[in-house]
Amino acid sequence: MNFKYTVTSKSSQSRARCGIFKTPHGDIETPIFMPVGTLASVKGLSPEEVADAGAQIILSNAYHLFLRPGADIVEKAGGLHKFMNWNKPILTDCGGFQVFSLADLRKITDDGVVFKSHLDGTQFTFTPENNVELQNKLGADIIMQLDICSEYGITREKAKQAMERTAKWLTRCVAYNNSPLVRRGGAKRRGRYEYN
Repeated sequence: MNFKYTVTSKSSQSRARCGIFKTPHGDIETPIFMPVGTLASVKGLSPEEVADAGAQIILSNAYHLFLRPGADIVEKAGGLHKFMNWNKPILTDCGGFQVFSLADLRKITDDGVVFKSHLDGTQFTFTPENNVELQNKLGADIIMQLDICSEYGITREKAKQAMERTAKWLTRCVAYNNSPLVRRGGAKRRGRYEYN
């Protein structure tokens, strides 16, 4: 559904490759540098300046946008593209790293992550399903699955457990995003969620 990746060249000495990723808001030549607009803006630059610098895509953070201004406000504004005044592709990350960084304010279970806002201590839960819905509501072209960011220096067993839980969450993200209902809680599914 409006997404396609075409490999344009491959290295004869490694597995490196270049390509073009087609999205509803334009093509992205890969590999790519992706500026971060955490709260729907790249600090210090206007959207025109970001585009003039050669950016083909911007990353925004679902965790921060969830807390403020909130997905409902962004959706009512016409989605991230209109909210940011950015007509090129947008990727939202799941917020997993931000939740991970709140070590004293979060609990990870098989169901998802229970965490407290770093702003006011309000408790929330991210599940694979509601995280996909959140990112669809924001209107990103590319959404990332809920994952566990393991801390540096953990044991092999703990790293394995985090990887296995993340893989199970991926299966749930894909199933939820690809379910027959196109509209869910006001969020329009942007496309199929695929992985290899």
